[in-house]
Amino acid sequence: MCGRATIITPQEQLEKRFNAVFKKNVQLSENVNISAGEQLPVITSDAPGEIQLFTYGFTPHWAHKQTYMLNARSEGSHNVENEMNYKGTLGIFNKPMFRHAIKSQRCLILVDAFIEGPKQEKLNKPYLVYPNRDRGPFAIAGIHDSWQHPLTGEIYHTVAMVTTTANRLISRIGHHRSPVVLSKEDEQRWIQPDLKTAEISKLMRPFDSKGFNAYPISQKIKKPDANGLELLKPTGEKLFKDYDRCLYERLKYAEDHTFTIRKERLVEGDQFILF
Repeated sequence: MCGRATIITPQEQLEKRFNAVFKKNVQLSENVNISAGEQLPVITSDAPGEIQLFTYGFTPHWAHKQTYMLNARSEGSHNVENEMNYKGTLGIFNKPMFRHAIKSQRCLILVDAFIEGPKQEKLNKPYLVYPNRDRGPFAIAGIHDSWQHPLTGEIYHTVAMVTTTANRLISRIGHHRSPVVLSKEDEQRWIQPDLKTAEISKLMRPFDSKGFNAYPISQKIKKPDANGLELLKPTGEKLFKDYDRCLYERLKYAEDHTFTIRKERLVEGDQFILF
């Protein structure tokens, strides 16, 4: 289960990266340890040009109380063994909790990284999963719904991450599940309101390990109220060897120098580079 996420990219740069603007009077706060009940930036299928803040922890509109479902299994009750190469039925379309949202209320969850631990140790042995330098913030496939408190009448806009089987990177952490991380090419497809079930299914697959890495961090991250850049400091080696700065080193460099985003034209198009 993916229960924690990180967002540190400035608001203006998120707008450029995802070609959307924050809803008026919405202020994004840096948070390296987003947990249940906190705010995640999202782009929904019914407002694709707008970035909103939704509560992490899905509650369907018909629920009598808040459920705080952080993850929605793409396979539903199928694939109980969490086979990595599972090709069978995706039961999320029939799951009462999620079947309405997966068909018509999909969204992009905007993050810079997420935090995962082994199946047994969980956040007693946490790893930060992050993209390589030329990738920048990315989108996790999400579903959302709005729930009204029966006593106060207050409306909560809630969201969950859609999960699938682990890829090579997440398997090395020792976990059997992974968020559905969307490629840039698939982001807009995921939030197309008229997307057919078969097309939605094709997008709910393990993400390519290339372009991502992970390293262990302090178990202080377990505490939901813990925050601050030092929580992202490596306590061990990266899972994949590379010559790129780890996310913490990039952020410290930006903190010690003037934070800049350089727009660089590459063969495949424009990308935003974090120094």
